This record gives sequence, C-alpha cells and structure tokens, in this order.
Amino acid sequence: MAPGDVYEVTAEGVTDLHYLDTGMYGTAEYGAVYLLDAERPALVDAGIGTNYEYVLDAMAEVGIAREDLAVIAPTHVHLDHAGGTGFLAEACPDAEIVCHEVGAPHLVDPGRLWEGTKRAVGEQIRFYTEPAPVPEERIREVADGDVVDLGDHELVVHHAPGHAPHHCVFEDPANDAVFTADAAGIYVPSLDTVEPTSPPPNFDLEQCLDDVDLLERIDPSVLLFAHYGPYEGTDVLDAYREVLTAWVEDIEAELADCDEDETVVELIVERALDRRALVETWGEAKVRAETRMNVQGVLRYLHGRES
Repeated sequence: MAPGDVYEVTAEGVTDLHYLDTGMYGTAEYGAVYLLDAERPALVDAGIGTNYEYVLDAMAEVGIAREDLAVIAPTHVHLDHAGGTGFLAEACPDAEIVCHEVGAPHLVDPGRLWEGTKRAVGEQIRFYTEPAPVPEERIREVADGDVVDLGDHELVVHHAPGHAPHHCVFEDPANDAVFTADAAGIYVPSLDTVEPTSPPPNFDLEQCLDDVDLLERIDPSVLLFAHYGPYEGTDVLDAYREVLTAWVEDIEAELADCDEDETVVELIVERALDRRALVETWGEAKVRAETRMNVQGVLRYLHGRES
C-alpha cells in the first residue's frame, strides 16, 4: 500500500466505488479520495491539492475520462478535503462542483481559507499547496436534504456542522453507504482504532456528538472514511463517541490544573508520542502536529463555552 494506489471498495452490495490513497502529509492510509463510477461519475473530496495528479491518474485507472467527470463533491472546504478542487475543476472542464452553501464562497476566493489553514495546521503547511480558485459559475451550492443525481447513484446531503459549519456527509443509498468526511473521526485501518479530530476554529463537541447520532440514524452498511478507507458496520460510531468525549474531558481536566494553553498542548502532545503503535503508523512528526492542532481546537471550544 502506497500513495497513489487505488482500491476497489469490496463490501457486500457496494458497486462502482473505488478510493485513492493520496499520501496526504507524507503518510500512507491517512487521506482518501473516493471515485464513484456512476452513470454520471463523481469524486467525493478532492485531496489536499498537492499531488492532485494522483486523482487524475486514479480516474484513468478506474476508467473515468476527464471530460466525463460530472461532479466533484468536497464534503467541506478544509483544505485536506477541498484543496485540490480548483486544480481538478480545471482538468475536468465539464464537472459541476457541489459544495455546502456556507463553504462555497471559499472555493471561489480561497485567500482567507489559505491564511486560516496556515494558522491551524502549523508546520504541516509544508505539505500543502495554495489552492486554485473555482469559477463561481461552476459551483452548485447545496444544503441539508438536497440530492445530487448521478443516474444510477445519488448523493444525499446531510449537514453535519460539528466539525465545521460547512461540513456535510453524503449518503449513497444505492450502496447503502455514507461518506463520513470527519463526522466519525479518523479511522486507522492498521490499528483498527478511531482517533479524534477537533481542529480550530469551529469544533463543537455537542454538535459533533449530534453528528454521530445522525450517522447512526442513517444506519448505513458501510462507512466511507476520508481518513481513512471503508469500514463495514456502524459499531465504530459508539467507539468514536467515547473517544471524542474522553478526549475533550482530558484536555479540560489538564486546563483546570494549569490554566496555560501551551502547557496543556505540550502535555497532551507528549502523551500522544508515548503511543508507540500510532507513532509507528503515522510517524512522530505527524502525531505531534495532528495532536497539537486538535488540542488547540478543543481549547478554543472550551474557552468559547466559558465566555
């Protein structure tokens, strides 16, 4: 398994679906783009923008011609999901860009998003490339309950704003599957664990837990993690609810003890680095950067709750 590799989703009842390992952050099995070879072919998410050619190569491998791609659907506009949208839109001139109405303006003018990303991800910005704008006339803004018709498949839009106000999950009823974006956390296939995701500036614990409830109500046979890969069943949702709640509680307890944000960040980062299996899977630099970012998101949430 390596960046650029393409895999078929082989879960029972799933058809026409592949996913690409984008090699995001120089880490295997962390970032995925899904390719739905429907009558109207679609990409779900667009990757980080760096090495977007991997996506084009994956389309060719699956048999989707650039001129036939009908839809590019970033689940939200965080650049690890939408950074490649502009580049892919240029390469696939007939594709409609489907995005939640809150996020769409950031695809047209990504300047503020780029500056915010640099603040949020810190040293990880070296893995990114500045996003290309998407022409406004190419964008279809969607909201909760909207349906994107792909012929023999469709994407049902479910607004899931706990991670960010522009964050959605897409349901594919024909495959009894849901593209979870970040609503179910980060699944690590090699460890069979789920990790929290709580980046600044918009993480909201209560709403994130509501979003987990949303996925349970949909009750798909397959969860399609952007980070990373397909998961059969929904039992991981209970695990994520526990993981996310404990994550926030731990950070809150440390903040109560020392009342200094940076001290809390460093303490939680060092604790994460003691998890040798995760460090061996993601690498020390990724574990450090991921943890720092997610602790900062929780701290912002906790301070906002106090105000």
